[in-house]
Amino acid sequence: MNKPLLAALSAVATIGLGATPALAAPHGPAPQTAAPHSAKAAKSAAVTVDFAGTVSLSNCSGSVIRFPGSADTDPALVLTNGHCLETGMPSAGQVITGQSSSRTFGLLNSAGSKIATLRANQVVYSTMTDTDVTIYRTTTTYAAIKSSYGISPLTVQDTHPVAGTAIKVVSGYWKRIYSCNVDGFVYRLKEGDWTFKDSVRYTSACNTIGGTSGSPVIDATTGKVVAVNNTGNEDGERCTVNNPCEVDTSGNVTVRQGINYAQETYNIPACFTTGNKLNLSAAGCTLPKP
Repeated sequence: MNKPLLAALSAVATIGLGATPALAAPHGPAPQTAAPHSAKAAKSAAVTVDFAGTVSLSNCSGSVIRFPGSADTDPALVLTNGHCLETGMPSAGQVITGQSSSRTFGLLNSAGSKIATLRANQVVYSTMTDTDVTIYRTTTTYAAIKSSYGISPLTVQDTHPVAGTAIKVVSGYWKRIYSCNVDGFVYRLKEGDWTFKDSVRYTSACNTIGGTSGSPVIDATTGKVVAVNNTGNEDGERCTVNNPCEVDTSGNVTVRQGINYAQETYNIPACFTTGNKLNLSAAGCTLPKP
């Protein structure tokens, strides 16, 4: 995984750990500038993708998100990876809902500067089964964040991403933006004890590292979140932690060393109703249930 930076090992982590499920630890300070992208991607971009609305966590990256049906007065939500959960990675098959939390997030502006600290009061949803997501509820609203800091949330797209789409992976932890394309989709991505379904595979330009876990994957044309960054094969190993493997519908296994992945988010909005409340029984909700 793009390993989270474990707080207890922070002094060591900054010296050279790799990314894990894809729990990723940093390889060292990352450049502050965005990775280069193709002329084709630049030409098609219709929006400016920067750090506004992203957050930094103690060990990962994340973003303030809203759904197409969210209201400005709803409690603001923060999206990151399941393996970034402060109480430890959920085990295979485990789904956590309604867990108390007081975790803090550094809210970033467009330039990547921290302008505020947001605080959670609940882990609304967290799992590493089929996907790799944690969604926090904060103690404030979208309207309050906009009024105080001029920052709007990122909207989660509610339709399946498309192969070939130009994307940007925006890491609030490293203040770094990676640019590449959706290379394709993986039927099953296996990493250690965990299995992720219908994962996004990046083209090689998105060479994400530890600390980028939980970064929003943003469609460079629409500005909407289409996935959440989570892992990559570091050493060429087969289906081990930090070395996920691809499994097709026939059970054939493919290992792509140096290639990184994300988990789709289009299926999340259907599981949230009025007031940004989680309803895993809602029509169209396919997220794993406890």
